[in-house]
Amino acid sequence: MNLPNKLTLIRMILVVPFVLLMLGGHMEWPWFTAIFGGIMEYVDFIALGIFIVASFTDLFDGYIARKYHLETNFGKFMDPLADKLLVISALICMIEVGLVPGWMVIIIVARELTVSILRAIAAADGKVIAASGGGKLKTITQMLSIIVILLGANFNNALLLNIGFILILIAT
Repeated sequence: MNLPNKLTLIRMILVVPFVLLMLGGHMEWPWFTAIFGGIMEYVDFIALGIFIVASFTDLFDGYIARKYHLETNFGKFMDPLADKLLVISALICMIEVGLVPGWMVIIIVARELTVSILRAIAAADGKVIAASGGGKLKTITQMLSIIVILLGANFNNALLLNIGFILILIAT
């Protein structure tokens, strides 16, 4: 397995600690408090850091794959899937903690599922549909909007929250 594909898998794995930290800081989970009790005021920042690291793996895996001609069918299929898992997980968590409205997430998830189903149908016919420039721009906008909203929430900054909302509206 080449480095870009490993970065894609790392992005998928990072979804788990991101979700646990993102929700754990807002839920009343006794086990979570027992584990993270001493740093509860930092779990939202740690979750944000994990999301940022995961987002950058998307940038690096594509860059490395193209620069060193390491593009694979696995990467063409799994990279967009990893992006979807990360973004959808973050958006669902953000609904749970009251940072984004559900209707936006429904529209985004519906689009993502539709694209994934179309890719699966094409794959059944032996065709691999890689992400387009527009799809990459959409993913960047989604990830950036999530980062800005989480920054705004973590720093209680209305300006960042409003900018993040505008960005997520554009992505929607």
